[in-house]
Amino acid sequence: MLAAFGFEALGVVVGDMFFVDPTPNDGQETPERGVRLELRLVDRAAPQGSIYAGIPITFTRPVWRVDLFGSTESPPGTLDRAHHHPRFNGWEPGRRNFVPELSADPVAWLTDQLADPAAVLARSGVDAGEVTEADIAGLAAAAPEIVAAVKRMLDGVRDGELAPAPAEPVAAARTGWL
Repeated sequence: MLAAFGFEALGVVVGDMFFVDPTPNDGQETPERGVRLELRLVDRAAPQGSIYAGIPITFTRPVWRVDLFGSTESPPGTLDRAHHHPRFNGWEPGRRNFVPELSADPVAWLTDQLADPAAVLARSGVDAGEVTEADIAGLAAAAPEIVAAVKRMLDGVRDGELAPAPAEPVAAARTGWL
C-alpha cells in the first residue's frame, strides 16, 4: 500500500514493507516488517497535452526516512526495530538512528517530528531554498492526517494484511513501494 501527500516542493510517502537485509547488523539478523515514511522533494511538470491532460507528478529524492519496523520474530505490532535516517546522501540513507523516544512510542515521536517540519528539514541538510513556506505550513497542518495513515498501515501490518513475507525463504528482500 502507498499513501502520498504532496505540497509545493515537498511531499510525504508512506508504505508497508517487508525487509530481509543480506548483511544485517548484529542483533538484527531476522526479517523486519512495518511501515516506512519518507519526506521527499516533489517535482510537478506542465500538463502533457491539453488543459485537461494529466499533470506528471514525481516524488523525487528522499531527505528523511522513518522506519517503524519490528522483527518478524517479535509479537505482531512490536516495533522493536523502529529507527530513522536523519540524512540522505543523494538517494542513499545514512545509518540507522535509534532514538529512545522513537522506540518507546513511535507514533507520538513521529507526530512530534511532523509538527515541526522546519526542524526536520534543517537536520536533514535540506537547503531552505528547496522548499517553500507553504510546504512547511502544509506539512505541519497535514501531520494528523499523515499520522492517521501511518496508524492504519501499522494496524494492517499487525493484523497480517500488509507487508507480507515472500512466498519462499530468501537471502535478501524488499517488498512494498518504498
